Amino acid sequence: MHLDFERDIVEIKEQIDKLLDLADRRGIDVSDEVTVLRSKLEGLKQETYANLKPMDQVQVARHPQRPYTLDYIERAFTDWVELHGDRNFRDDEAIVGGWARLNGKSVMIVGQQKGRDMKQNLRRNFGMPHPEGYRKALRLMQQAEKFGRPVISFIDTPGAYPGLGSEERGIGEAIAFNLREMSRLRVPIVSAVLGEGMSGGALGIGVTDRILMLEHSIYSVISPEGCAAILWRSAEHKDMAAIALRLTATDLKAAGVCDEIVPEPDGGAHADWDGAASNLAEALNRTLTALAKLSTKNLLEQRWEKYEAIGSYRLD
Repeated sequence: MHLDFERDIVEIKEQIDKLLDLADRRGIDVSDEVTVLRSKLEGLKQETYANLKPMDQVQVARHPQRPYTLDYIERAFTDWVELHGDRNFRDDEAIVGGWARLNGKSVMIVGQQKGRDMKQNLRRNFGMPHPEGYRKALRLMQQAEKFGRPVISFIDTPGAYPGLGSEERGIGEAIAFNLREMSRLRVPIVSAVLGEGMSGGALGIGVTDRILMLEHSIYSVISPEGCAAILWRSAEHKDMAAIALRLTATDLKAAGVCDEIVPEPDGGAHADWDGAASNLAEALNRTLTALAKLSTKNLLEQRWEKYEAIGSYRLD
């Protein structure tokens, strides 16, 4: 699958594939032509992805081939041991969590997980957690606190699941409870927005000491389509909504919400999973190393100050 603005990129890739296939079948030397096309391809990727509009960024963040939480865990961590259940109702597979090692150091990971096909998406509920998912996440964070280990949170959700059962079991209360408990967790906690971080569903595992965002990820109180439906009574105005929401990593870094933008490989994370994972692992390791130097008192004070400063305003 390719996005509309990637059409020229795909055409050059197809030209390269055809030349290589021709060389294979007929024994022709096409190395010079392929070198020229590959150079052109890299230049086009850089130019295209350096000039994405906000709604283009939304499409990249939602790309079905974009790496998800478990893909990053497989590539950037070792000794992964998944833990299950909220010890109350059931195991919500829209959120995964467990112990792993980053650069040899033990960490607790919690993250939202989408599926690749319909079967997986039904299992993962399209990455939309129920209340028990947030309660599982909090249980694992508190376990990390008990053993004095840092927490890494991977955010990638269109929002918490708004169905009847979810409401009956207290989705709002579960998210609100997590916000309070994460704000006073006595170990370092870092979040990374991998794709889309929408509304309270993202915040439920997002109150952290540092917020990292992959270069083409988005973070917002509502989707562009939802915003357009409310303001203009039509999702057709989603492009305008995406601009107004200031939901890109660059916008959020300027607003003081995002602490660091993690660069993606040319063509986006979906074009090079290993490269994206390597960049994210480096940023996480560096961030956790810096946080480990803080006393618990300073850690909690800085976390409080961070969220007090977000959204502040001045009367002139």
